[in-house]
Amino acid sequence: MTFALRELSQLECSDVFEQSRFGHLACSKDNQPYVVPIYFAYEGGIAYSFAMPGQKIDWMRGNDKVCLQVEKHSPSNSWTSVVAQGRYEEFPDTDQWKQERLHAWSLLQRFSDWWEIGALKPHEMPVQNASPHVFFGIVLKDISGRMVVSD
Repeated sequence: MTFALRELSQLECSDVFEQSRFGHLACSKDNQPYVVPIYFAYEGGIAYSFAMPGQKIDWMRGNDKVCLQVEKHSPSNSWTSVVAQGRYEEFPDTDQWKQERLHAWSLLQRFSDWWEIGALKPHEMPVQNASPHVFFGIVLKDISGRMVVSD
């Protein structure tokens, strides 16, 4: 069996993001990387997601430069991987961000399990007056991808 590696076009990379809803988000603080799995919904160059407060959100608030990676595998040992450098943009629960927050929610709720990774915490959160959920977008900038195909 032989394999062929090829670079994906920008359109192909965008198509992979449109067809994906699970990826790995990388952020950093003090030169220390941190990578976590996320569910997202992609539209118009933005990967929309949400999370509970924690390390990922704290780090992205401190350094908005992030990276999002998605991949696809096939039974024939072929794979596709797309990586996008991007910028974290938070959609706070305020009047100014209400439309963007609702838009993110409307895209995410199309999937029955959209909330699972972002809502699970290993410990109980105290009851709060406002929603602790953080909706955000990753504005994708530099996107590249590769595909390996087997004969």
